[in-house]
Amino acid sequence: MQTKPSILFDSNFAELLLGSMADGVFTLDRQGTISSWNPSMERITGYREAEAIGKNCSMLTFNRCLDTSCPTGIKECGILEIGSFDGKECFLRHKNGHDVPVLKSARLIDGANGDILGIVETVTDLGEVYRARKILEETARQLKKIHSFENIIGKSSEIQQVFTALKAAAASEATVLIQGESGTGKELVASAIHFNSARADMPYVTINCSALPETLLESELFGHVKGAFTGSVRDRVGRLEEADGGTLFLDEIADISPLIQIKLLRVLQEREIERVGESKKQKIDIRIVAATNKDIFSLVNSGAFREDLFYRLKVFPIELPPLRKRKDDLRLLISHFINLQNKQTGKQVLDVTPSAMRILMDYNWPGNVRELENAIEHGFVLVNDRHIDIFDLPVEIRQCEYAPHSSKWSSKSDQKNQPQKKLTREFLIDVLEDSHWNKAEAGRQLGVSRTAIWKYMKKWDIPLRKP
Repeated sequence: MQTKPSILFDSNFAELLLGSMADGVFTLDRQGTISSWNPSMERITGYREAEAIGKNCSMLTFNRCLDTSCPTGIKECGILEIGSFDGKECFLRHKNGHDVPVLKSARLIDGANGDILGIVETVTDLGEVYRARKILEETARQLKKIHSFENIIGKSSEIQQVFTALKAAAASEATVLIQGESGTGKELVASAIHFNSARADMPYVTINCSALPETLLESELFGHVKGAFTGSVRDRVGRLEEADGGTLFLDEIADISPLIQIKLLRVLQEREIERVGESKKQKIDIRIVAATNKDIFSLVNSGAFREDLFYRLKVFPIELPPLRKRKDDLRLLISHFINLQNKQTGKQVLDVTPSAMRILMDYNWPGNVRELENAIEHGFVLVNDRHIDIFDLPVEIRQCEYAPHSSKWSSKSDQKNQPQKKLTREFLIDVLEDSHWNKAEAGRQLGVSRTAIWKYMKKWDIPLRKP
């Protein structure tokens, strides 16, 4: 019987083959001496072919050869008895002294008579894989840092109550309903609950319920099968299914239709879903965190929201206070946003001026923390100094409506039982006289900014200095 010639040991073909491979390949004779060394081995190890040929493979100092560290000779490594091994992750020592992560395989080559001709070993450089792993690990670490409780800024008693509730929510599996005005940080609170919970390594999926009409929201939440409706050309996994094992954040939950309310109630009760156009039920393991800026209890009383769904959602309610009710946190928040903008813009703004701070403290902040962040960003666009001043702030904040606070001009009982005294030209002149025409002091007495005093004086043609 005629034996086909083996192309493996045809020198020309072998040279072309080994030279074109991205993986490192080298061969050993029966004594464990390196007999060939392809260009990729030169790249991975730093050793040129002339430096490697004739040397023992122990020159590479593999930290793992089968289940042991690299032995001194081929007889000790075990390859002669085992015959082959595949995919051992280990490190080899580069010529320059650093360790290179590799995936190593080895195989005996038998001759026609059954005797051993040599050994072929392949080495795959895992440097990019290890770098990608480190990036993923660092990303996960940064993600947890971004969503930590520490990023919820505040020291007021109102926000401390929120911190206590957050820690309790993160330690449980209860469904959470977050309520608060727009801009109070409901999304930040929801992500903090997930990334500090036992589900932190599982998916965190979000959806804005007010952004989609009923039919699209149903498909987005539950998924659909091919042909379920016009345009559904393939199966689609819904957000509920994507969040399996993790957390689904339903923002603006009060805006969902009665149909979606019924379907969502079934999910909360049965922990199973059906894709649109499919009758097969599928079990899911998810935690739901919902949020709304509306008074959902009044919607229940009016019949616009199902009472049974409401109580399923508010197993653990968290109420976020508006910024106007925690003015003690304003200074901390302003410093936080200034630091963020300094990093993003490269500027070195230190603070806001006292007069600008007075305006910021007097403002009612209907847009809450989000509006404050935008105001500081607006200030960074205009600021030319190390401090954000009055005219660096948005015009709607600078021109806030006059609303006097307590002062020597009205007693506490007057403020409680009577409307505030209307600011007139004569009244302002009396205040200026009493404050020796100091505009800042007049502003403090009236509860407005110095800029507001200037504007009233200009409006009523009051001289800037005492006549």
